[in-house]
Amino acid sequence: MLKGIPSILTPELLKVLMEMGHGDEIVLGDGNFPAASHAQRLIRCDGHAVPDLLKAILLLFPLDTYCEQPVALMAKVPGDTVETPIWSEYEAIISEHMKPAIEYVDRFAFYERAKSAYAIVATGEKALYANVILKKGVVVE
Repeated sequence: MLKGIPSILTPELLKVLMEMGHGDEIVLGDGNFPAASHAQRLIRCDGHAVPDLLKAILLLFPLDTYCEQPVALMAKVPGDTVETPIWSEYEAIISEHMKPAIEYVDRFAFYERAKSAYAIVATGEKALYANVILKKGVVVE
């Protein structure tokens, strides 16, 4: 164990976050996301919710300030009437670190983008449309 590191961040996830460079992307996939079939590097965080992981990751992970939208969410399929209250949670979490700049990506375009992500984190998140892509920025400290 280390002091100051949220315990929800596993050694494997910390290693991947450290390896990532500016512009690399990581996906936090909800429980329905096809993580194993899309991942170059798969990290299992079963039983954890995406908002909890997002809070912990953003304590250590700078979002890219050199692009307009360093956060991407999977857009609802046209005609789908499901509510997405988790998106408001994400905005609140992100706003603690920067002005929320969120892109909404078509489902199949999101899948394609996820395939080229540095890593995918498979979570136990039960909310629908709870998938997030984070683009890593530059550490300036």
